[in-house]
Amino acid sequence: MTSPSRSLPPLALPRSTPAEQGADPAAITAFLDAVEARPDIEMHSLMVVRHGHVIAAGWWAPYSADRRHLLYSLSKSFTSAAAGFARAEGLLDLDDPVVKHFPEFEADITDPGSRAVLVRHVAAMASGHDREMAGEALERDPDEPVRGFLLIPPDQPPGSVFAYSQPCTYTLASIVQRNSGMPLTEYLRPRLFDPLGIGPVGWQTWPPGREQGFSGLFVRTEDIAKLGLLHLQGGRWDGRQLLPADWVAQATSKQVDNPDREWPDWRQGYGFQFWMARHGYRGDGAFGQFCVVLPEQDTVVASTAYTLDMQGVLDALWEHLLPGLAAGRPAIEPATDGAQQQLTARLAGLALTPAGGDPGPADWADWTGNPFSIISERSPTTPVKPTIVSAAVSQAGGGWRLTLTEPGNALTFAVGTGRWAVSAPADEHGRRIPVAASGGWDGPDRLHVEVILLDTPHRMELTLYRPGGAGTASWRNPPLADQRLEYFSCPA
Repeated sequence: MTSPSRSLPPLALPRSTPAEQGADPAAITAFLDAVEARPDIEMHSLMVVRHGHVIAAGWWAPYSADRRHLLYSLSKSFTSAAAGFARAEGLLDLDDPVVKHFPEFEADITDPGSRAVLVRHVAAMASGHDREMAGEALERDPDEPVRGFLLIPPDQPPGSVFAYSQPCTYTLASIVQRNSGMPLTEYLRPRLFDPLGIGPVGWQTWPPGREQGFSGLFVRTEDIAKLGLLHLQGGRWDGRQLLPADWVAQATSKQVDNPDREWPDWRQGYGFQFWMARHGYRGDGAFGQFCVVLPEQDTVVASTAYTLDMQGVLDALWEHLLPGLAAGRPAIEPATDGAQQQLTARLAGLALTPAGGDPGPADWADWTGNPFSIISERSPTTPVKPTIVSAAVSQAGGGWRLTLTEPGNALTFAVGTGRWAVSAPADEHGRRIPVAASGGWDGPDRLHVEVILLDTPHRMELTLYRPGGAGTASWRNPPLADQRLEYFSCPA
């Protein structure tokens, strides 16, 4: 039984059922069982596309289908597509020396190894450096990281060694942007986003104001699936060859070995901003943002999450979902298939558990006076801590609100008890920051609040104590670095 087309937004991928596309719905349910049984894996969305049809899609509330989500390094695979278009249009060649595209650096870049770094090398994370170079590149030149990157001689001949390094992708993205004369989002709009039916996106920037390329892209889960499907189809979309087939073939095949990575699915080789895997290939981003492409199964799996064990998500895919995608699987009658009914109900009921507690204190006057001073704490797994310095509680209608203040900014939003209150309040600078908040009083003197920054994988926890008028803030799902509230909103 297919979903009604009237419920789909324009240019959505067609919907079907697993059985109609030769897949086992029980395998998808088994995958959900596996990841939800792991307290260290917090899933936010899942979409499975088989034979060009969405056969399963779900969002863990308060995340939702229309929500754009920070991709972290899955952004790199979109940059790969931009480079493929640019190559086809003569804006770059894989065998160009990188320095050719930055002639103003010619006099500075004198090391023969740096001058030998080609576009294909940065596209494949094979610049010859043996480490992550982001900090060093910014230290050498905080205003032009490409120059800072090229000023550091490679440790090995370019092309001979893999090292996952953000300046490689940033350099590739910078070449596309300077040669096209526009940001990546503008360049990709008529070439990729509009043809695939991808709506508004946002991309964070790096000096000197270029869109990052290596991270910082915000798109919907279905947009991730569409990128995967485009590559699965060899660059074709609706009968048109959008992305050159030879670029897709090179980008999604091994260009360099990477045998020294910790996890097995990260040591199968690297293409042009795509990882090879034990099954198929993928783009991925920190904390579990995935675009997994399985050519043998004609399937794409797109997901967003927060976890430090990304290999655990892939292990669950291989163990539980992959067997249900075997070729030649006999069709199951959807109307009588109990496994399909179970999957449908399961997908409809996905949700993150909200905070409990009492919906209000015994005496509001004890809580709505002066702000609570906040001590921001590091989490057990990362030195990152929130920038919040104070919090204030206020009544609003039949409920209540929380105001978080950091140096130079503040954000006020509704909080639900036993539920997530979803809103998109404006901060003091007019930026909309989508949040979902849940909290309650677990005694006369203690208030606990959880705040999900909905454009990202990240969640903050705050505890306020009436005696002393103080509290703590920490990340339950920490970001990669200390960040202000504005970072957690999709750029306009």
